Amino acid sequence: MSTTQQPAPPGEESASHDPRTVRRAMLAGSIGTLIEYYDFSIYGYLAVAIAPQFFPGDDPTASTLAALAVFASGLVVRPVGGVFFGWIGDRWGRRKALVSSVLCMGVASSVTGLLPTYSQIGVVAAVLLFLIRVVQGISSGGESVGAYTYIYESAPPRRRAFLGAVTPIGSNLGFMFAAATAGAISALTTKDQMADWGWRLPFLMAVPLTILCLWARLRIEDTPEFKEAARRADIPAAPIREVLSTHRTALLQSVGLAMAQGGAIFLGLTYIGIYLTTNLGYDTTQVYWLSAGVVLFTVLLMVPAGRLSARFGCRRVLMGGLLAFLVTAYPAMMLMGRHSLALAGLAYAILMLGSAFVQVPAASLWPHLFERRVRYTGMAIGYNLGTVLAGGTAPYIAAFLVDRTGNLLSPAFFVMLVCVIGIGSLLTVRKDV
Repeated sequence: MSTTQQPAPPGEESASHDPRTVRRAMLAGSIGTLIEYYDFSIYGYLAVAIAPQFFPGDDPTASTLAALAVFASGLVVRPVGGVFFGWIGDRWGRRKALVSSVLCMGVASSVTGLLPTYSQIGVVAAVLLFLIRVVQGISSGGESVGAYTYIYESAPPRRRAFLGAVTPIGSNLGFMFAAATAGAISALTTKDQMADWGWRLPFLMAVPLTILCLWARLRIEDTPEFKEAARRADIPAAPIREVLSTHRTALLQSVGLAMAQGGAIFLGLTYIGIYLTTNLGYDTTQVYWLSAGVVLFTVLLMVPAGRLSARFGCRRVLMGGLLAFLVTAYPAMMLMGRHSLALAGLAYAILMLGSAFVQVPAASLWPHLFERRVRYTGMAIGYNLGTVLAGGTAPYIAAFLVDRTGNLLSPAFFVMLVCVIGIGSLLTVRKDV
């Protein structure tokens, strides 16, 4: 059964969509999110290797928790970056915000690979790592939502649900590339070499990746909707105030959906690797490659997820994805502990089965909740608040739960909780893409 195309939200103007411009928009958006999630997730994949370099101690668990706390700190400041880049995007244009956010992200990631360690400069090393993660968090606060906004406004209205797959494909390829890079470096270095200099190489890969993204983004124009709004001087003077006064319901909906997506997916893509190596004792290099394979599996499901979203509506597909996470989290984590890497890989794939069917429809539904005037800012606030509450903190919460309860399966209950929050939020959404 096919859904009827919904009318455009108030304030969303019709505009011509040149195919060449649309292709450039898809490329620029997907490459940017690839680099964002590569830069951000490589830290998660290397947390076990990084921990003793910046947080040495007799307790490996305490060192890992400290490293994951720094990972979470980068996401805690995402709303700050979201407000800043959202203001730029709604006041001065989507293109300016996208170029500046990815440049900031790439520079911060590259500098991480050059940092001195605790053995060289003491506690100052940990402080510098923390500050760089904060810079990355601020830039990432405007990156994903900027890509969602740019692609949504650049795509023809009848193809928005399908083309919403472009941004999640880019972000998940970033996760996959990070896992594969970590696996390759781990396989080609000894344990001592990895601790000494091997962990730096994946961060330095950000240099060519950032150059590639800047090349793609400097070739794009602003979206047709924003250019038309600028021509008519229909630009909000205070987009933050306008969001908080006229879009409170959409804001709460986006927070709940972001909590569900971030909590489930960040746990799956960053914590599970630590769980398999640290708690279950699987080989680190094999787990890196296993993670890359599972992410590739989710990427392959994203085009079908886009087609289903276009046919049946984003809300229905998103509901299916959240329910999949809800019912598979506990049995999947249980299966991982059966002392077989093959079974662990199967369980990991089962856990992430719902990933594509959450990320793809959400990518189009989020910008659809807000009017064009404040779309960038509204998404930036809602998406980033939800990600702070349950996304970036997910790996730390999971490790903390296991450490405090002694129950290796306790992170599954966290996934189930955030999915219930997401389902409740989705039930209040009345309009579809």
